[in-house]
This record gives sequence, structure tokens and C-alpha cells, in this order.
Amino acid sequence: MTAEIPTRVALYQTILVPLDGNPTDRAIIEHVKKLAQFAHSHVVLLHVADGWAARTYGPDAVSAEITEDREYLDRVLKEFQAAGIPTEAELAFGVPATEIVKYAREKQCDLVAMSTHGHRFLADLFLGTTVTRVRHDLSVPVLLLRAK
Repeated sequence: MTAEIPTRVALYQTILVPLDGNPTDRAIIEHVKKLAQFAHSHVVLLHVADGWAARTYGPDAVSAEITEDREYLDRVLKEFQAAGIPTEAELAFGVPATEIVKYAREKQCDLVAMSTHGHRFLADLFLGTTVTRVRHDLSVPVLLLRAK
């Protein structure tokens, strides 16, 4: 009788990484690169453009903000690909929490990994946060990494 070798199944086959396009992203980018390499994961980078043009015109929007968003996503995409991580980048338009939840479901993500700004309870209570809405609306794990 020969023993069967179990097939390796990736714990996190697809990781969604919502990006703000600011320095707080760096912490989650570095963390997910290591995690994706270890777990042999596919990464989906997502930035949600939520300025006036993006909310009004959606994918047809043309603005300096949208151009910068696309360039930023492309730079981060190349960084992941250079590390040998299968990655795709998506630019969405609208309310960030809504779009993150939508993409996590559409791409059948096993994990959503986000940087947080470290707000405190009262600020979150009055302002509401993308993180709070995302973690309550999804049934998959949400990894939160507080940015420095």
C-alpha cells in the first residue's frame, strides 16, 4: 500500500488588496507580498476612485485624479509581478466600501487585506469607515494592518 501525498491547496487562493493611493498602503503591500508568496496566492489590487468625476461619470470619467490612480495601480501591479506574484489591478468608481465588497464577491476572494488609519471609536462612530463597512458586509476574513 502506498501513501497518498496530499495535494497542496492554497489557504488564500485570491487576496483582494484595496489601496488608497497614499503612503498608508505601503504596510499592506509589503505584508501581502510575503503572504502571497508563502501561500501561492493570486492578488487583486483595487483602487476605488471616489472623486466627483468618478462618482458622476464612472468608467467614462476623465480627470487628473483618475490618471494618477491608473498610474499608481500600474506601478504597484508591476511591483507584485516583479516579485513573481500573479496579480491583476482594477480601478473601480464610486463608494469605496460598496466597491470593495462587490469586488471581493465577484472575484471570489478568500481574504481582503487592508491598511487602516488607526482612527478611534468616536471618530469611527460619527464618520463611519470603509474598514468597518467592509468587515461587517463580508463573510471572508479581513486582515487589517494599521499603517504607521
